[in-house]
Formats: sequence, structure tokens, C-alpha cells
Amino acid sequence: MDLKIFLTIFATVLFAELGDKTQLATMLFATNAQNSRLMVFLASASALVLASGIAVLVGNALGKYVDPKHLSWIAGIGFVMIGIWTIAKA
Repeated sequence: MDLKIFLTIFATVLFAELGDKTQLATMLFATNAQNSRLMVFLASASALVLASGIAVLVGNALGKYVDPKHLSWIAGIGFVMIGIWTIAKA
């Protein structure tokens, strides 16, 4: 395993997830005193692991048919459009 690649992926996903709607939803579940903090952690962590697994499988399949450079452009344009939409709604 290449530690540099691992840390790059780890940092990218960590910072992408901080403050997003998934984290906000998890914080909301944790505010409910009836919900065990451990249960909130385990359920949300499991969901993120499953979502990441799906992303890896879909990304692998897409990579066989679409140039990764084009996927990067599509993702970048998508993020910019979401940012513009978010600013416009504010």
C-alpha cells in the first residue's frame, strides 16, 4: 500500500465530508438523547463505508469506458455549479 496515496485520499475525503449535509444529519441524530452515541456512530460510519464502496465500484466501471481526465472535468464543473447555486440561493 502506498502511504502517500492513502493519505491523499484520506485527507481529500475527510475535508470534503466536514460540514456537509451528511455530517449535519449525523450531528442531528446525535443531539437526540434517546439515540445512543455509539449507535449513531456505527450506523453513520457503516453508511459512509457502503457509500464509499459503491463509489469505488462505479468509479472502477466508469474508468473502463470514460477517460479519467474527462471525469475530473465533469466533477469539477459539477462542484462549481453547486457552489454557484449555493451562493445564488443565499
